[in-house]
Amino acid sequence: MKKKHLPLILASLFLTNTFAQNQISQVKAERAIKIDVNQEKGPLNTSFKECIGAGRANEGLRADWQQQLAIVKKECDFKYIRMHGLLTDDMGVYREDRKGNPEYNYQYIDVLYDYILKIGMKPFVELGFMPSALASGDKTIFWWRGNVTPPKDYKKWEALIRNLALHFTERYGPDEVKTWYFEVWNEPNLKDGFWTGTQEDYFKLYQYSARAIKSVNKEYKVGGPATAGAAWVPETIDFCKKNLVALDFISTHTYGVKQGFLDEYGSTGTVLDKNRSSLSSTVINTHNQIKNSAMPGLKLHYTEWSSSYTPSDPLHDSYHEAAYILENLKQIGSVANSMSYWVFTDIFEEAGPRFTPFHGGFGLMNTEGIKKPAFFAYSLLNKLGKTELINKDGSSWACKNKKGDVQVLFWDYTYTLPDSINNQAYYVRDLPAKPKGKVKLAISGIHKGQYRMEIYQIGYKVNDPYTSYFFLNKPSQLSKAQVNALKKQNDGSPIVKENITVNASGVLLKELAIRENDVFFINMIKL
Repeated sequence: MKKKHLPLILASLFLTNTFAQNQISQVKAERAIKIDVNQEKGPLNTSFKECIGAGRANEGLRADWQQQLAIVKKECDFKYIRMHGLLTDDMGVYREDRKGNPEYNYQYIDVLYDYILKIGMKPFVELGFMPSALASGDKTIFWWRGNVTPPKDYKKWEALIRNLALHFTERYGPDEVKTWYFEVWNEPNLKDGFWTGTQEDYFKLYQYSARAIKSVNKEYKVGGPATAGAAWVPETIDFCKKNLVALDFISTHTYGVKQGFLDEYGSTGTVLDKNRSSLSSTVINTHNQIKNSAMPGLKLHYTEWSSSYTPSDPLHDSYHEAAYILENLKQIGSVANSMSYWVFTDIFEEAGPRFTPFHGGFGLMNTEGIKKPAFFAYSLLNKLGKTELINKDGSSWACKNKKGDVQVLFWDYTYTLPDSINNQAYYVRDLPAKPKGKVKLAISGIHKGQYRMEIYQIGYKVNDPYTSYFFLNKPSQLSKAQVNALKKQNDGSPIVKENITVNASGVLLKELAIRENDVFFINMIKL
């Protein structure tokens, strides 16, 4: 299928100063974005790329997983990576001899963490799940059987965590490990999912874990409760305050659907919340809970977030996801210290190996490394300059860098899910985007000189591999030729490249047609 993009209304005008200002003041389009390059808001908040999720640690030993992570790091520049299963049996970390004495082994963790650090990332260490030799029961979760029971001996758990922290210190040095985060467990409030104990049992686990970490180095950062649905935040702070337990940050999770917290096999059906601020309001509420607590200075890390909590939601593959991501990140702003998108790749086996190339997986990339619209949303965010400009438009960012380059990222977010239908029935369809009028962009204060103007787009049939796949009749397996064709058709390259001259007026006017859930990025590169 030939790559398509919207026709642009190409009139880019560079006007004399008086006439230019009159033109800017008279912009009365359906949507107008007015930017003055000299009006700075301040350093761009980059919490959106502080962390990214991955399924489980053992998957990180795979060559294709590592190859995709390197691409994601290079193009999106995430700083940390968080994953489940670091202590699960398939990582070979813990066993006991015949006398019940612990034995530790970190060879798999070392291979994984050495690679993560080699490509310039850092681990956001999730402490879990329970090694079976240390577990009090046999309840597991997921195809790969992560044990979710409390330890049979909390002292032995504490000794394991202390030994692990010592090993990290010896291998990577205390200065490096001081930059990491240690998060205790995952979603312990889901009693039928990730934790068979009570809240009291979790707080006990947290207390022993925090003591172990701090016994190695008081400057190592430990936090939790890593809950689903932003739960237990005041309770965790109160427990730690009253019991003098170390707590350096709050972590929790949220998703954009209206009901539920866990859908291991993607069989229940999910519905995207119609309230466009439902997710951001949850994050803001958590921020306010911390602010009004006995520990108001705690950092806030959302270590999982996405539109949907199931690994079988076609919304994750859809072009709608790009606009959804940007809309929510813009609303959240600097309220959270990190927003870790769940996850970077469809090499993700909670429900077992997946049988189709586009199955609604969480990833920014599918199993074959095809980049989804969600990937391109983050890669465009990473192209923004370090200085944010004042901008009254709520669905855009405008930035610049020291070289004099100017960037504007803007989008339309439109909720299109009909009533009485779920995501699984809707987002698998061919969903043409309806026109939403025009956007008139007015940028003033641009330095005189030569520029290369690049325009990028994400939307229906533009960097939209699922729709390309749909028109291949959705084969259950892709040939090498089909994979290569889908990558080539949806490679994220600019839809427009042209060299232009900015005269003394320093003004650019540009008008673009926009459709539902389109994303545009305009990059003015000083030559």
